[in-house]
Order: sequence, then C-alpha cells, then structure tokens
Amino acid sequence: MDNAKLIIDQVGKVFPTKAGEMVALDQTSFSIKDGEFVTILGPSGCGKSTILRIVAGLEQPSSGRVLLDGKEVKEPGPDRGMVFQSYTLYPWLTVEDNISFGLELKGVPKKQRLETAQHYLNLIGLKGFEKHYPVQLSGGMKQRVAIARALANDPKILLMDEPFGALDAQTRTIMQEILLKVWEESRKTILFITHDVEEAIFLGDSVYVMTARPGRLKKNIKVPLDRPREFSVKQSPEFLDLKNELLGLIREETLKVV
Repeated sequence: MDNAKLIIDQVGKVFPTKAGEMVALDQTSFSIKDGEFVTILGPSGCGKSTILRIVAGLEQPSSGRVLLDGKEVKEPGPDRGMVFQSYTLYPWLTVEDNISFGLELKGVPKKQRLETAQHYLNLIGLKGFEKHYPVQLSGGMKQRVAIARALANDPKILLMDEPFGALDAQTRTIMQEILLKVWEESRKTILFITHDVEEAIFLGDSVYVMTARPGRLKKNIKVPLDRPREFSVKQSPEFLDLKNELLGLIREETLKVV
C-alpha cells in the first residue's frame, strides 16, 4: 500500500434501525493507485454506495479509516469530486457557469475559469452549449456537464455513484466511451460504483466484487484488456470470459439474500 493514492483500511459501517442495528459494511479493505480506474460491483444493498459516501466524507465509518494521500478523511473536501446518478446541476446556471462554479468559489479569476470551462466543454463534446441551461439538455448531456464540473476543480480522486444508471442503453454506452476518453486525457484516479457487469469491465483497470450484506471484499480481479479500449472489445473472448466469471460471483452473493 506504500504507493496507494486511496486506502480503505478495515472500514465498517453500522446503521441504527428500529430493530437494533444493521451492519452495512464489515472489515472492508483495499487500496487504489494514483491514476487507477477501479470499479465496484456487488448485489443490491451490499454497501457499494456506502463506501463511496465514506470516501467522500458524507458518512463517517463506524470502524476503520480512509486515507487519501496519507491523510485521513473525516469530512467532505475539494480534493474529492463526486458525480451522482441523479442530475445535480444548478438549474439557474448555464452549462459554462455550472462547470466553473467551484472555481468561482475558490476565487479563481474569471479568465482562468472560462478557459478551464472551455477545455472541459471540448473534452466532453459539448462545445457550443456554453450558454444553454440544464433544462435544455438531455440526460446524457447533463451527466457530461456534471463530470466536467467535478474535473474542473482538479480533485485528487473522482467518485462516481452509478452515474449512468438512469440513462437508456444507447446513451449509457456512449457515456462510457466519453468517460474513457476523459480519463485517458486526465488520468484521474477514479472509484466507480455500478451494478452493470459489462460497464465495470469496459471501464476498469480492476473490478472489486462485494459480498452480500454485510458487505466485504469478495474478490479483486484485474481486467486483462489493453488500453485504449474500443466498444468492439466487448465481443472479445477475454471480455466475455471475465463477464461470465463476474456474473457467477454476483449470482453466488445474490442467492444468499433471495
């Protein structure tokens, strides 16, 4: 773990319930290297999003700790960018102003804010939509803006909680390709939560599989696919073999709670 960007160290999370307590996470540990793209899979309710919220500082662990660049995470901070499944843009701001909003809060000069916004607008393929408002955008376009806004603040790590889960299949596929393009250009460390096996493989350097609740790390699988990746890789024997392996692991865990 010496060269790790992010360390999840024996993290547990217990939530109070009317019946007593519910253990969401139990003794979960893993680490992510600088610039690595890690995806997390697991059955519903296994604590995937809880891990992300703890890393973001939105939840406190009941036990264990999270370290980012050797510093313990205790609260939210600008060193972590967050992209949710729901569209979290400010409806009263234009696309350009949404992307540069965090920079304005930091006191970055207007000229630099606009240059940064233009850079990410070009990167996500929305040049020409600077003055549009969120209501004028499709779901996929809104998520592109949300990703650009998170990256514009230059976080140490990008946290993504099923960001494409609400999109139709065709738009979701396009968004995966756009995200890979953005990652290849920025090489940001990314922790990505998904329930989609193909998405986890296509995007990730590694796929972490969680057990059924209480969530623990069941297996860490390195993705044996070269980068950059094209959509056609989803039909390769290596991809299909890994897909079948992951589906089997998820099925094992899902059957435990059925």
